[in-house]
This record gives sequence, C-alpha cells and structure tokens, in this order.
Amino acid sequence: MSQKIQLEMRDHTALLTIANPPANTWDRESLAALEQTIGQLNDHPDVYALVITGEGEKFFSAGADLKQFADGDKQGAQEIAALFGRAFEALSHFRGVSIAAINGYAMGGGLECALACDIRIAEEQAQMALPEAKVGLLPCAGGTQNLPWLVGEGWAKRMILCGERISAQKAEKIGLVEEVVGRGESLKAALKLAALVDQQSPSSVSRCKRLVMNARQAPQAAGWAAERELFAELFDTQDQKEGVNAFLEKRSATWQNA
Repeated sequence: MSQKIQLEMRDHTALLTIANPPANTWDRESLAALEQTIGQLNDHPDVYALVITGEGEKFFSAGADLKQFADGDKQGAQEIAALFGRAFEALSHFRGVSIAAINGYAMGGGLECALACDIRIAEEQAQMALPEAKVGLLPCAGGTQNLPWLVGEGWAKRMILCGERISAQKAEKIGLVEEVVGRGESLKAALKLAALVDQQSPSSVSRCKRLVMNARQAPQAAGWAAERELFAELFDTQDQKEGVNAFLEKRSATWQNA
C-alpha cells in the first residue's frame, strides 16, 4: 500500500483519497496502489460502494506527473501507460458502485479516473479537461473511449481535439457529471448516495452493473438474453431469498453479498 492512496472504511463504503500533493498527480506508485486496493476491496463482501476523492480543496487530480515523460523514454512511457490502463480498468470493473467526488480540478488522468467511476458528483468550482494533446501526448487511460459514451462524439472531440476546459455546470449540462454541489459538499453528497447503495442487494447490483456496461458494445438482443440469464442466476444467491422475504415481512433486508 502507498500513502498516496488512502483508504478509510465507512460502514459498507470504501473511501479512497488521492493524496499526492500539491496536485494529487498520478505516478507509478499511486497507480499500482490503486489497482492493488481495488483488488482487495473486490475480495471483501462487506464493501458495497466506493467513493474516490482528492486530498485538499483545490485538486481532485491534475493527472499524470509529467516529469515521468520529460526524458522522452518510450519504454518507460509504455510502462506507465500500462499502469494507468490496469489501474483505471480495475476501477471501472469494481464489482460495487463507484462514485467520484470531484472536489476541484480534474485534468487529464484525473478526469480519466472520474470517467472510470459509475457516477460523478462535482463541486461548483471544479474544472475538467483532457489537455494531453497540448503537451504532445494523448489520453491513454480510457479518456478517448469513456468520454464519447457519456457526452457524445461532438463534445468529446471539443475536449480532446481542441483541449477545451469545461466548468462543473457545463459538465452537468452535457452529461459528464450527474450532479453539481456547493464548494466542499462533494464528499458528503457522494457518501449520501453510497448509503443508498447499502439498501440494494449487492448481488443484484453487481449483475446490473455488468449488464449496463455490456450495453456499450453488445447487441441489444444479447443484452436482453443476458438480463434473463442473470435474473435466473440470482435465485442461486442468499440475497434473493432475503430480499423478497424481507419485503414481504415488512423489515429491512440483511444482505450477505452471496
């Protein structure tokens, strides 16, 4: 584990804080730590949701530490790109619900981290961009793939090809974030949303998330078939029995994530 990725448990929610001042940039150490941490959280059945935010009041994350690329070493760049890919793919495949609490600037790899989450909540002063082309690079951690899915090709091209930086309000308007809150309120809002996840069957949530993610690429007919298959699969779980009987008995369900 690394001090650059801090982990705190709050009931069934894991809170991850990017802590690499002054701008919470990503480097080899923090990327490896993120991948490792997600793997550990996936192995803990009591973890239903994940909230990720940045340390301090100014930055969610400013992205990659550009000092890593100053020497023009191609092999080193490939290694770092692979670390970015593994870390953010692990985040996107977290079996529970992931929520980005964007508490400030989310630039480059910082925004790609948020894009890898299921839901994004931004503070009113937050700014977002994928400015890699301005420094002779390109988004290599899912930016060119995830952004068009959320905001459409036109806005993705404006942000990536033109380097346009957008405000939290514009991000909400185009569908990049789901909610804008006041300064200092993103973590509270994200944890409140994560608390709603606690009421959901984690066995159901993980399968629902898989279906939604697969809808990006699978034919609709295949998605319909998968829905029916995973619906029936839930009847092999304890959570299905608990959920239905808790409703009929007018009590809160006690989930086992099994």
